[in-house]
Amino acid sequence: MNFRWFISRAVRQASDMRSHVQKLLNAQRDILAPPAVTALEESLAAMRAAIASGANAAALKAEMDKLEAAANKWLKPYPSHSIRENVEVILVAVAVALAVRTFFVQPFKIPTGSMQPTLYGITSENYRNQPDVKFPTGVARFVDSWFRGTTYFDIVCEEDGVLTSVEPPKRIAPFFHRQKFTIGSRDYTIWTSPENEIFGGRNNRSGVSPGQPFKKGESILKLKVIAGDHLFVNRLTYNFRPPRRGEIIVFETRGIPDLPQDQFYIKRMVALGGERVRIGDDQHLVINGERLDAATPHFENVYSFQGEPKDSHYSGHLNEKIYTPYRKPGHGPIAPLFDDGAQERTLRPHHYLVMGDNTLNSYDSRAWGDFPRENVIGKSTFVYWPVSSRFGWSHR
Repeated sequence: MNFRWFISRAVRQASDMRSHVQKLLNAQRDILAPPAVTALEESLAAMRAAIASGANAAALKAEMDKLEAAANKWLKPYPSHSIRENVEVILVAVAVALAVRTFFVQPFKIPTGSMQPTLYGITSENYRNQPDVKFPTGVARFVDSWFRGTTYFDIVCEEDGVLTSVEPPKRIAPFFHRQKFTIGSRDYTIWTSPENEIFGGRNNRSGVSPGQPFKKGESILKLKVIAGDHLFVNRLTYNFRPPRRGEIIVFETRGIPDLPQDQFYIKRMVALGGERVRIGDDQHLVINGERLDAATPHFENVYSFQGEPKDSHYSGHLNEKIYTPYRKPGHGPIAPLFDDGAQERTLRPHHYLVMGDNTLNSYDSRAWGDFPRENVIGKSTFVYWPVSSRFGWSHR
């Protein structure tokens, strides 16, 4: 590149114009008549020579005028050129975004509570029977929603009646669902995200159900819902090295028996292919005969527990024998592949075993076993929303 390009505005303008006309000529060469191609090539050559010879600004301006005249005379105008240019910019931006998502980082949101308290899924607090609790309004409510990921639902019954019907959530926009319900003769509407499950669903965060009576002035909903952690998954690192024990990884469920086949899960990788694994009755993993503890990298918090296991607290890892006294009514086994501290399993080559940090409430490899390394998408890297104690690089 000519050094004068860096110090002369006229040289930069002339070079940009020559490149632009050359691009248009290359695009239209097969539809232009030979005299047009010849005339444009001569004008481009003259411009190139003027730049290379060190011509002054006035001489370059004269050559630019000649090149512009030739381009206007011989090149064919594009219909709706502004639309074409905008579409081109959009397509380039989409291509760059897809490339970044595929090869570098991918956004991911925590769907469940299986990694609590390291990473949180959606949680809720029901205040329906606490009339003294006041929800924020105005600016405080806006800040809670946009920065802390907290949504409030506060609906009061307008007349005596019974909850007679609850419509399934209806998708209105990509991130908003509308749900209607009826009490007596009055209809009520709430706006929420698909994952919140305010009425019905597995969680039924509202705590109410069809057939329940309400009196005028009574709270129907008084609910605080906190969004699950949204994070970036590093897709680059594992192209150069395999996952290491204790890293939090995201993987596809494809090919794993007893799991939905079109989802992504996030768990802590605890064992690698070929290793022998058992879960001791002391709630510690034993790999190839060696017991993991709080001194093991990435397990500092997992094995920091004291006392009895608690939901959404660090409690080590439980086998079925230790879990059974804490099983909730109606829940099945959580670790059928690890009945007690003596049962040992050997992983298949090039496979991984993963477990959730919320050992009392995690459906993981204790139930469905190991999976091939090809399923791994990447490692959890950075929590970007909501702004909480887990924001940033803090989680381990």
